[in-house]
Amino acid sequence: MKPGYIYILSNKTRTTFSTGVTSDLRARLYQHRFDHGSVFTSRYRCLDLVFYEFFEDIEDAIAREKQLKRWHRQWKINLILQMNPLMLDLSDDEFD
Repeated sequence: MKPGYIYILSNKTRTTFSTGVTSDLRARLYQHRFDHGSVFTSRYRCLDLVFYEFFEDIEDAIAREKQLKRWHRQWKINLILQMNPLMLDLSDDEFD
């Protein structure tokens, strides 16, 4: 069983959000920041980590990502606000 994370990235103005899954959050954030991430995150400059969840099993993380990708925008924003009320970039504290 391999652990995993789901994460939500946002741009500086918090108008665009991108949801992803990875087994190595630190490495994935690095990839996004240096244009080895997705085309979407590069185009919309979604580089700030505003939300993440850890899972003991990557399959559970993948299932959660699929669930979140079906959610309405406001539901995702409400989820982010529960963990991160100021929508700060969590990567500054957790992963840099």
